Amino acid sequence: MKHWKKVFKQLKAKPVKLDKYTKHNAPRERSVGRTNFRCERCGRFGGHIGKYHLNVCRCCFREVATSIGFKKYS
Repeated sequence: MKHWKKVFKQLKAKPVKLDKYTKHNAPRERSVGRTNFRCERCGRFGGHIGKYHLNVCRCCFREVATSIGFKKYS
């Protein structure tokens, strides 16, 4: 059993301590960084293309580039 699963199993009987644990160990909201930008088609974080407000990852861009109007020059 993983460590965090063991902790939650022990804290289920103690709701006040469980609330305090989740408050201090939950991931916080970010205002900058990679996790702020997701692909609108697949939800991927990495390889994000935000130029021209495309907001897609590189994989999805390859699929829809010709339909948007981009041309491949090689």
